[in-house]
Amino acid sequence: MLVGLHYLKHSYNVSDERVVEGYLENPYWQYLCGNEYFAHDLPCDPTSLVKWRKRIGSDGLGKLLEETILLGQREGQIKDQEFTRVNVDTTVQEKAIAFPTDARLYHKARQALVKEASKENIKLRQSYKRKSKLALIKQGRYFHAKQSKRAHKETKRLKTYLGCVKRDIERKVENPNQRLKSLLEISERILTQSKNSKNKIYSIHAPEVECISKGKSHKKYEFGCKVSLVTTSKSNWIVGVQALHDNPYDGHTLKSAIDQMEKITGLRPKEIYVDSGYKGKDHHPEDVQVHLSNKSRKKMTRWEKMWMDRRSAIEPVISHLKHDHNMIRNFLKGKEGDRINAVLAAAGCNLRKLIRAFFLFLDRFTFFRAHICQISFFHN
Repeated sequence: MLVGLHYLKHSYNVSDERVVEGYLENPYWQYLCGNEYFAHDLPCDPTSLVKWRKRIGSDGLGKLLEETILLGQREGQIKDQEFTRVNVDTTVQEKAIAFPTDARLYHKARQALVKEASKENIKLRQSYKRKSKLALIKQGRYFHAKQSKRAHKETKRLKTYLGCVKRDIERKVENPNQRLKSLLEISERILTQSKNSKNKIYSIHAPEVECISKGKSHKKYEFGCKVSLVTTSKSNWIVGVQALHDNPYDGHTLKSAIDQMEKITGLRPKEIYVDSGYKGKDHHPEDVQVHLSNKSRKKMTRWEKMWMDRRSAIEPVISHLKHDHNMIRNFLKGKEGDRINAVLAAAGCNLRKLIRAFFLFLDRFTFFRAHICQISFFHN
């Protein structure tokens, strides 16, 4: 049942709460989850989905993606020949965080430290609760009014408040617990990082978030992790997906992406079509022919041009994954949450293709049946 609920959650782009509510009122969803009779009670608490995901992990949930591909093969929707040519590309899976600014980070870090100190019964000299909030409001107003000198002064004040609270806790606690120790380390990194620092902290609750620039005109920076995607060139079935951390170069991810596809499908592609971000033959698999989009089209045959034109078909797949299958904003926690969300989004996308294929077959069957009945009626 939980497997079916996760398929439905990412097929129809709903939350844990909404998928449980939808199960209660939709007989088709109940049938997909294995029910023989209509149920009038909630199948489980929404938190059960969270616990199940943690227990299964990203490796176990990869079986859900594998099963959608096997089902497509059994139903004749995917031919083995399609796996010989694939498109590979990367995108950014954004995390559910606010846009990071220095002032907000100082304020949030101080809030987290004060809250944890209160739980541990640590009596602080001063919490700066009201002063910090007022300074954050002023900083936003000054920045909006383009009074940068005043805004920087308030930012510096917020930084001072964070430093005072951090040092006060360090003086009063010799052996902090794991949570408090982690917050102190994050606060130290926030206080010491500068404009040109590497591996910055962009969020208190999601310190693994990276800043990635893809050169988009409408969105200069994206905050999350990179995701590698492998689709079949002919019909856009997703046969591989990986959440990659530390913002690796696209070319370095190609071998692992193809290895994952081979693990899922049992077949290895012969030709791969990629964009110019995968330059560098040293990083390409030796047993696979890699076609870069920056190759001169004058040297291509008509057949090669046709398949190279299909490379861009992976772009709408990425857009559908983000806007229709819960990948535009990841709410799952940590690096493991990034991997889980990427795999489930791909599984949901494949399931929607199977559902469309079923209804297309049903529509054609109904049309031909009505046509035959009409012919027999006139003959009689």
